[in-house]
Amino acid sequence: MSEIIQLDKNIFNHNELYTLGVEEEYMLCDKYTGELVSKANEFMKYLNEDEKRRFSYELILSEIESNTSVCRNVKEAINEIKFLRNRTKEICKKIGCKMGISGTHPTSLPQNQDFVDTDGYNWVASQLQYYARRNNTFALHVHVAVEDAETSIHVANGLRRWLPPLLAISSNSPFFMGEKTGMKSSRTMQFSAFPRTHIPDKFENYEDYKRIVRTYLDLGTIEQTRQIWWKIRPHFDYGTIEFRVCDIQRSLRMTEVLVGICQALVYQSVQDYKAGILKENLDLEFLNDGLWKASRFDLGSKVYDTGDCVIKTQYDMIKTMFEYSKYALEKLGNIHIYKFIKKIDNFNTEADLQIRKYEESGFNGLKLFLINSVEFN
Repeated sequence: MSEIIQLDKNIFNHNELYTLGVEEEYMLCDKYTGELVSKANEFMKYLNEDEKRRFSYELILSEIESNTSVCRNVKEAINEIKFLRNRTKEICKKIGCKMGISGTHPTSLPQNQDFVDTDGYNWVASQLQYYARRNNTFALHVHVAVEDAETSIHVANGLRRWLPPLLAISSNSPFFMGEKTGMKSSRTMQFSAFPRTHIPDKFENYEDYKRIVRTYLDLGTIEQTRQIWWKIRPHFDYGTIEFRVCDIQRSLRMTEVLVGICQALVYQSVQDYKAGILKENLDLEFLNDGLWKASRFDLGSKVYDTGDCVIKTQYDMIKTMFEYSKYALEKLGNIHIYKFIKKIDNFNTEADLQIRKYEESGFNGLKLFLINSVEFN
């Protein structure tokens, strides 16, 4: 009953709209070999009471999640991410490990990882069994505040159009369990083994959304609303829209691009919704095809733009996304992020950089690269 009451609670009572919250998931690695190490319990002991709000466990003990406070703009969010990364580095040094960043760990075996012992994560482990154990994945999540529940539903409908290009520019997980997977984002494939991790279908309105969630609760499919892990979701704890599609980035510059473009996409989509021109009726088959190609192929692959109803390359889809966001980027003080599209034709994702490093120095060199090339400032 508490979860149903929560769905009806007015948590969209923000002092400012389009504020941001950013979550990053970090690997805890052996400082000599780069393999995952189960040190999350030790890590948490070094946090003061204020810091405990900024860091949390994830499913496995070789992973730590950082969470920014509510940030008024992208600059503030990136500055806080810098602080959290540096604090993570400091604590890792004290407990004899290093933080690493990649969408998946390239070689550490899932069966060697230890689960976090909490009711929530024990439920996940019990439900998903073998596939929970395989979830050595690390993501970037971006929250953007919106004004009310109804707006959040319609805007999330429209934002589904941009999930494939967001994944395409953020892919950072070409290796898993010591294999070159052939994917650019094997994290997407691994996490997609979980239920309720897909691109959601269109919701007609907020009541339609509540019907789905309440039925899931009645069925025992979920125990909490946060056990719905769609690629994009209205978040009814925070009053936000949450993007859950991106691999985590070592580069702070790319993190800034992703956070900024997510905020701008929400802003522009809200304006379109209010004007009655937001494109919500998007073909889910082609959205899924675009997401698959973003996780598998380079940016020259052909995709179907479900908004304009034309075939484009992934490159052109990314350009369309930035053009759509240009006014919002300027309005929000982030027009410098728009300049990213000038480099897109020669852009290398962090997945491309991982593959290059592997070809140069094998897995041993790659693992050291993932712990030694993290940007902190």
